[in-house]
Amino acid sequence: MVKGYMNKLLFVDLTQGKCQEEALDEGTCRDFLGGYGIGARILFERMKPHADPLGPDNMLGFMTGPLTGTPALCSGRFVVIGKSPLTGTWGDTNCGGDFGPNLKFAGFDGIFFSGVASKPVYLYIENGKPELKDATELWGKDCLETEDTLKGIHGKDTSVVCIGPSGEKLSLIAAIINEKGRAAGRSGMGAVMGSKKLKAVAVKGKLKIPMADEAKASELRRKYIPQLKAQGPTFRDYGTSGFTEASAMSGDSPVKNWMGVGVIDFPNAKRISDDAVIAEQERKYGCWRCPISCGGHMKAKPGRARVSHKPEYETLCMAGTLCLNDDLESIIRFNDICNAYGIDTISAGSAIAFAIECYQNGILSKDDTGLELRWGDGDAVVALAEKIAKREGIGDLLADGIRRAAEKIGKGAEQFAVHVQGQEIPAHDPRYYPALAVTYRMDATPARHTQGGRGWIQGVDFLSDPRENKYDYTNTGELQKKAMNMMHVVNASGICMFAYLSYPAQFIPDFLSAVTGWDYTFERCFLIGERIANMRHLFNLREGLNPLKYFFNPRAVGRPPLKEGPIAGVTLDDETMVKDYLMAMDWDLTTTKPSARKLQELGLSELVKDI
Repeated sequence: MVKGYMNKLLFVDLTQGKCQEEALDEGTCRDFLGGYGIGARILFERMKPHADPLGPDNMLGFMTGPLTGTPALCSGRFVVIGKSPLTGTWGDTNCGGDFGPNLKFAGFDGIFFSGVASKPVYLYIENGKPELKDATELWGKDCLETEDTLKGIHGKDTSVVCIGPSGEKLSLIAAIINEKGRAAGRSGMGAVMGSKKLKAVAVKGKLKIPMADEAKASELRRKYIPQLKAQGPTFRDYGTSGFTEASAMSGDSPVKNWMGVGVIDFPNAKRISDDAVIAEQERKYGCWRCPISCGGHMKAKPGRARVSHKPEYETLCMAGTLCLNDDLESIIRFNDICNAYGIDTISAGSAIAFAIECYQNGILSKDDTGLELRWGDGDAVVALAEKIAKREGIGDLLADGIRRAAEKIGKGAEQFAVHVQGQEIPAHDPRYYPALAVTYRMDATPARHTQGGRGWIQGVDFLSDPRENKYDYTNTGELQKKAMNMMHVVNASGICMFAYLSYPAQFIPDFLSAVTGWDYTFERCFLIGERIANMRHLFNLREGLNPLKYFFNPRAVGRPPLKEGPIAGVTLDDETMVKDYLMAMDWDLTTTKPSARKLQELGLSELVKDI
């Protein structure tokens, strides 16, 4: 038995209505750790190339990591994986809450769905016993109603992930929501779930996770919890809302659909940041056994959802700074709509900003939108969010993301659609963090800010860039590679990124060693992370995709540069940074294919034939 794992995967054929258990291979655990590491290996082996993302051959996986549900800090994470219908690339999305640990307590490290059910269903697992159940009565319900219904049937200690009406209607920006208002939001995985007529997964159990040294793991938890680093108190006291104002003023947060300047165009960022947000919070909460507890329930007020969650930084920026909207109440309502219907707030906010700019430039009219679209109009943000959620009017167009909306609208709308390969770019600006120009393009999931990079998400102290000038683009590849590869380990282990930023990063190899019984060092973590990076990249290469050919809206790299503000005049030399990264990864500078030498070094040489 491999320690840290339940040693079982569940494969569900929705077409046949059958569930089959399989043992988790020890070698796969050693090589790919967990989460989207093991998930990428499984999907590469079992999925046909060029599968329709919304067809029966796409596999949808829910995967935990070896630290999920253990004493490790902030170990409540799981990932949802599959081929993305939004980008056509490898797709994954990381989520917190209680579902990940409870999936393991219910007996499984992961679940993989294939096929399409003949009618709406949900999967229920209790203490190792899976059963597909009729979800006809749940179809059409929002996420709050679905959760309430399933907890009423199976008990309050049941953990639920589900889609809302947006996923059912195959919105390509649909999210998967769990009971703590946490969203597996990116890559359009909610649409994949909807295409399979899978409404929800509900799990419950009290099975014990085997650990090599549980006493050591508990001792490590007591040791590390007091060791909060600089960012930790901000996460603890405010959640990510604590960064909104500072990011808007520094140039980190995009403003006015990536063409504005915070200090000039959005001087009232304080209204949607830190203390202003906390003033509307009724109580805070955390994901499973989280010592940071960055979440919060908002006060009950007319117009808000029955359970209203604190908007995160990304939500505050995408529905706020990006739309020049400093009306906090409208952002809270926007967040409520997205949580209830199951929509990614990053993509939805980007779609609204895109629509406003199209309207302001005469590309869209009131006849097209059904309402006036103006910068800074919070009521319009809420109204348009409702249209997107319900696929009504202009919302039907925007519900499939800004790339498809721009293609259908035409008239030059493409210049206002800020995305990479169809995925809307989140609220961290490469012009402020240059490494993100590499991360957004070269990671297997485009436009993903949680994937690390030089000078960005560098929980490991020795990954810090010693150069004073962050716009020095030379010789950045090795540091970029290590920073991204370490983030793969964080994500695949089941640990929250906020823990990686808030505590000494040594806690990750320490907990991995205690839980699994295998000796983990940073060097071993870098190697595993590199193997995961290559495995996900190979998935895309087999699909015929080359990230060098992705559309990357030039606004986000300073073409043209802003004329005012803290990042005025910045145009990134992203070509040099990408080239350095390719060289560090030992990927071809034109095709991006890994060298035979690299694949052999990583134990993946048998996959050369597939690319």
